[in-house]
Amino acid sequence: MCGIAGFWMQQPDCSHDELSPRLQTMIHTLHHRGPDDQGTWTDGCAGLAHARLSIIDLTGHAHQPMHDGDDQIHLVFNGEIYNFQELRADLEKADHRFHSHSDTEVIVYGYKEWGLKVLDHLRGMFAFALWDSKQQLLLLARDRVGKKPLFYHWHDNTLLFASEIKAILTWPGVKREADLEGLHHYLTHQYVPAPWSAFKGIKKLPAAHYFVVEKGHAADPKPYWRLPSPRKTKSRPIEELKEELLTNLKESVRLRMISDVPLGAFLSGGVDSSAIVAMMAQQSSEPVKTFSIGFEEEEYDETRYARMVAERYETDHHELIVRPDALAVLPKLIWYYNEPFADPSAIPTYYVSEMARRHVTVALNGDGGDESFLGYRRYMDYLSDRWQRQVPLPLRALSGVMANRITPVVKRFGRLGHVQKVLQQVSGTDAEFYARSIVYFYEQDKVYGYGEAMQGYLESSALKILDPYFAEAPSMLAGTAWADIHTYLPDDLLVKVDIASMAHSLEARSPLLDHKLMEWAATIPADQKVWGTESKALLKSAMEDHLPHDVIYRPKMGFGVPIDHWLRKELKELAYDTLLSQKTIERGLFDTAFVKGLLDKHCSKSEEHHTRIWALLIMELWYQMWIDPPQGASLPLSASQLPPLGH
Repeated sequence: MCGIAGFWMQQPDCSHDELSPRLQTMIHTLHHRGPDDQGTWTDGCAGLAHARLSIIDLTGHAHQPMHDGDDQIHLVFNGEIYNFQELRADLEKADHRFHSHSDTEVIVYGYKEWGLKVLDHLRGMFAFALWDSKQQLLLLARDRVGKKPLFYHWHDNTLLFASEIKAILTWPGVKREADLEGLHHYLTHQYVPAPWSAFKGIKKLPAAHYFVVEKGHAADPKPYWRLPSPRKTKSRPIEELKEELLTNLKESVRLRMISDVPLGAFLSGGVDSSAIVAMMAQQSSEPVKTFSIGFEEEEYDETRYARMVAERYETDHHELIVRPDALAVLPKLIWYYNEPFADPSAIPTYYVSEMARRHVTVALNGDGGDESFLGYRRYMDYLSDRWQRQVPLPLRALSGVMANRITPVVKRFGRLGHVQKVLQQVSGTDAEFYARSIVYFYEQDKVYGYGEAMQGYLESSALKILDPYFAEAPSMLAGTAWADIHTYLPDDLLVKVDIASMAHSLEARSPLLDHKLMEWAATIPADQKVWGTESKALLKSAMEDHLPHDVIYRPKMGFGVPIDHWLRKELKELAYDTLLSQKTIERGLFDTAFVKGLLDKHCSKSEEHHTRIWALLIMELWYQMWIDPPQGASLPLSASQLPPLGH
């Protein structure tokens, strides 16, 4: 399924003949590569639109918008409900009559049976909009982990919502204006975190939240689920944990192998995706189709490890060495992602999705293993609490004040910089300490680099969104994973995969993000997931009988791309011309000398600044595509309509 869109009007002022074309325009933006069906429905005050990629029940009975037998409930739904067969059996016992074999219909009758509590019963990935005409109630909801996106915007007396921002922008009168606060967060995190977006007035519905408009009254979004607190863990025998892990993982994989269309798996050569392939192979009567992507640069290539797993399980393996045409793919990524999105691994994800779609319609992946089982290399830096936690709070606060007061001296004369860094280390919060391993622009970078338009945002650190998660965790190590699960995972990793896969009408499923598996993993103490200095040790140990030793215990590489090389070679001219252009300078977002310094130092190899340059380049290209065109001008409705860079 490709996406949903719709509206709710407090005081309808348009006829059906006027509203239907608006819905059709919204739905065309979701129509990536010819979904099987697209449909709209409106009753005057509410309208729903849907573009479908058929996965379960390929017949017309499963098309959307879907209605109940009484024509009271109307639903558009994006995602998959993996326990739909179990729910259907329960609902049939309660005398609900089904008209299709799709997973969509269990939401319709689940709502009729349980009301808003239907969310507690769903096991899967979803974003949906449900209109109850009898109660005059609109329900918007998003899955627990944040696999499927949902945006909303109030325009006059109308609530607009969609899977993609571009659908909302097609509504007459909606302005395309950059949200500088959202960009302030983007420049720190490499993505715009929920509830912000890069467009003023357009918000993301956070993961595990629902939003109700009832009889003209709109309530604030509310959470309906959360993981067990990291303070509520309990140690148990390791062998017992390993057995339970394998049982839970097999069940999660089994549920995600239910499909009426061909399916396969992304195989990176890391332990997470390899574990998924192993579980699939053990439960499949046919060879699993696997897909790997590599690079000519050896330090970024993992294909030989993927091959080991493919050979062990005799998969139908497909491999592609990517020689990306960055100038050709960048405009597509800017268009598909709607917002500035600076995670460069979106590029290989886009290519591997393109390759997989030639063979399958569904692909399983290994997302979520690092967060739940502590697999990132950066986590190893926090095995013991840092010494700054031992400094009395009053002294830490005083150090922060002193560091801020000498900023003008450091900035103007280049003196006391070392003293300032020491003071910042002492005063820094856990989030600020953690930031050294994850952020693109540090707060101090912004002090030096922000232009006039961004100066007002220096008073509020974008890292503050992480503070509540560290405050809830018993240790620095637990806090980093807890923060990642609630920010980096839903707003970066899941966005990356969902958009790259949907761009090719490929559905991506993530067994390690099954909420029951995550709930189980959340009860395990950090020291039972990490043994000594071995990250993700519990998962690795559990997989020893199922995967080659060299795959399990090799150094972690991550799904990286060589943008450091590209920005010194094929993208060098584009970066200089774009970031130092008169149009970019006039925006006033960054100091020109600061930006030129980043470019010069990186290209001369005196310093590495590829992540910062990449973030700035993506942001400026986004401005050119989404903000600069005159208001009211038609935006491209497909990637094939995009002009090349520089036009």
